[in-house]
Amino acid sequence: MVNALVVEDSESIESTVQNLRRQGYQAKGVGTGSGALTHLPQADIVLLDLELPDMDGLEVCRAIRAAGDTPVIAFSRRDTELDRVLALQAGADDCVVKTCGSREVIARMGAVLRRVNPQTADGPQSISLRPLHIDGRSREVRLSGRPVAMTSKEFELLYVLASTPERVVSRKELMAKVWETDRAASSRTIDTHVSSLRAKLGSSKWIVTVRGVGYKIGTPQRHPVGV
Repeated sequence: MVNALVVEDSESIESTVQNLRRQGYQAKGVGTGSGALTHLPQADIVLLDLELPDMDGLEVCRAIRAAGDTPVIAFSRRDTELDRVLALQAGADDCVVKTCGSREVIARMGAVLRRVNPQTADGPQSISLRPLHIDGRSREVRLSGRPVAMTSKEFELLYVLASTPERVVSRKELMAKVWETDRAASSRTIDTHVSSLRAKLGSSKWIVTVRGVGYKIGTPQRHPVGV
């Protein structure tokens, strides 16, 4: 799942984040340049407003580029050639005017991701753990060819686990990626969702509990219904 970091100091940040989530991205919003740099290690792509309250947006862009190759799409409030040139010179992969429509933003994100990392192009990918198939773009889950109805959070939890089938995912990481919080008390909700997923998938072996650490996806050889 592609993690998008939205850096914007305006009331529209929440709608931007929600729109990205509807398109299948894992999205987080922050309102400052310092927040952007703090959360940069978890980001696969950054949407950066060049007008921020604590730092100059171009400086933030330079800092992101100095830290690595995370792609950046800069947003300028003025549609001028100078703004676009300055953003590109600062290290942005693309620069668009702030009033750009959401569909164009999504398309530009896909284009940038195709250039920098073909494996993550166009957002979430499909995962096949036969007989379990998870379509990251349509958010559809099928088991032995039959659709399995899931809530949004159940799907995101399953997708995160299935994205790295060889790795145990900590409870803290699950809370951060699926529920965007690190509150320990809230981690009990993970247990509820894991229990529901196991019931819907027909086997407790699809999600393995690693005591004291977290969970990992399983690959049971047999899948009895109703277990």
